[in-house]
Amino acid sequence: MIKNIQDEILRLKKEKNAVILAHSYQAKEIVEIADETGDSYALSVAAAKHDCDAFIMCGVHFMAETVKMLSPDKKVFLANPDAGCPMAEQMDPDLIGQVKAMEPDRTVVAYINTTADLKTVCDVCVTSATAVKIVSRIKNNKILFIPDCNLGSYVQKQLPDKDIKLLQGGCPVHASVTMHDLKAAKEKHPDALVLVHPECRPEITDAADYVGSTSGIMKYAIESDHKEFIIGTEMSITEHLQYKCPEKEFYYLSKKILCPNMKLTTLMDVYKTLLNLDNGKAFEIKMSDEKIRKARVCIDEMIRLGE
Repeated sequence: MIKNIQDEILRLKKEKNAVILAHSYQAKEIVEIADETGDSYALSVAAAKHDCDAFIMCGVHFMAETVKMLSPDKKVFLANPDAGCPMAEQMDPDLIGQVKAMEPDRTVVAYINTTADLKTVCDVCVTSATAVKIVSRIKNNKILFIPDCNLGSYVQKQLPDKDIKLLQGGCPVHASVTMHDLKAAKEKHPDALVLVHPECRPEITDAADYVGSTSGIMKYAIESDHKEFIIGTEMSITEHLQYKCPEKEFYYLSKKILCPNMKLTTLMDVYKTLLNLDNGKAFEIKMSDEKIRKARVCIDEMIRLGE
């Protein structure tokens, strides 16, 4: 049944000149039919290289927005319209405006995991993979880092000369992991290396053998000579790594690192989106040219500083 649906999706996307983008946290059956997989920013950059009529994002809302910002002339659809991101939605432009009014000399650095609305009031965007490098290249030493205080804390430790102000926010899924979880995992698997995402709490990243983005964790595990790993990011990454490296062992850091929003998207969502691309029933991301222009400022600055 799954194979039949996958085959039909492959036929429809070719017929409709559509490209499927799947975040790394998606299920294996979705990753298998995607044209591009990766983290949110990597997907947006890859998308811009495709000559197609439409993109279907298998991820969450802010990711589809980012694709639209970098490919404004293309139609962008979100496979499941209910797939949001608590971290991206927990701060709004009014809040950041109030903080900026009190401390106008700070450069506002936004994690890519933010809404387009929030990006319109930020100066620079970063990803988990580029945050330290980008912030280090900002001439201003006074930074306001939003929304993830755990990623911000990690950046702060790497760049002690920077004055980084943090607000209380972040990924509730990664932040749910405790030292109790880590100790329990290490007791079960004492020889395993601990690889974690910087959205985890500071005490978790301090105790890890490697801290990095989703793609960084996968690259490290695949290339390492080590044979056992405890994976401290969304549980799907542990599954993907098992397929890629069957000769190695991968364990969950915690069963709590399960993103309900990422798990909303199903193969049938992708299929139905393709069926409804032309009749107005698929969920299309629509943004005004003015919002795209304002929100792209911080992304373009990230690209400039990252070169």
